[in-house]
Amino acid sequence: METVKEENEKKKEYLKQYGKALHQEKRIEEELERLKLDRMLPGALAADGLPKSSNLSDLSDYMAEVDEQERKLVEQRKKRVRIRTEIRERIEQMEDETEKDVLTYCYIDLMRWKDICRKTGYEWAQVHRKHSEALKNFKMI
Repeated sequence: METVKEENEKKKEYLKQYGKALHQEKRIEEELERLKLDRMLPGALAADGLPKSSNLSDLSDYMAEVDEQERKLVEQRKKRVRIRTEIRERIEQMEDETEKDVLTYCYIDLMRWKDICRKTGYEWAQVHRKHSEALKNFKMI
């Protein structure tokens, strides 16, 4: 049988999925921006300093890569929205409004503890106690 600590760790990992999906989406966006910048400033980014020719093959390879990154970005955004919706629905099923707030601020809004304290009006220790209670009352399935 799982201990409470092990169960809470699994719940935290589940809740952290949204933040991870958001970070992954940002990485894809950054890669797409790099691709676009590389195309706009090809000579500026060449490592050897020599001028580069741009032929049709280079352009089609570039466009294929941009299309692939844009496809990944769309898929990642869908995944992020799906994860956020699922987590929000499960948080909303909880009874205690303060526990809902703490989990939402922590795992959906990705706020820091000090900001959660400021937002809720609770001291650090109280927020952590509420977080622990919220995890205990949170149902993953």
